[in-house]
Amino acid sequence: MTAVRIPPTLRAEVGGERQVEAEGDDVRGVLEDLTARFPALASQLFDDGELAPFVNVYLGGEDVRTLDGLDTAVNGQAIILLPAMAGGS
Repeated sequence: MTAVRIPPTLRAEVGGERQVEAEGDDVRGVLEDLTARFPALASQLFDDGELAPFVNVYLGGEDVRTLDGLDTAVNGQAIILLPAMAGGS
């Protein structure tokens, strides 16, 4: 099982939990398991089967887009979901 940290903006979709466990060998598998159990997350995380452009996924402190993307092996490391922030002046 892999720990997935959920940001405040997505916690309503997972019953208010800060962290949930999901199964999978790679990031895609973990996120697919997560969205199978919490379907409301699917539209928040995926766009046409790929990671939505406004969602950042970190594994071991690295953005998975700089690694092997959704095919990055998890190897027991926690996944952190972070929606992209916009704003400023």
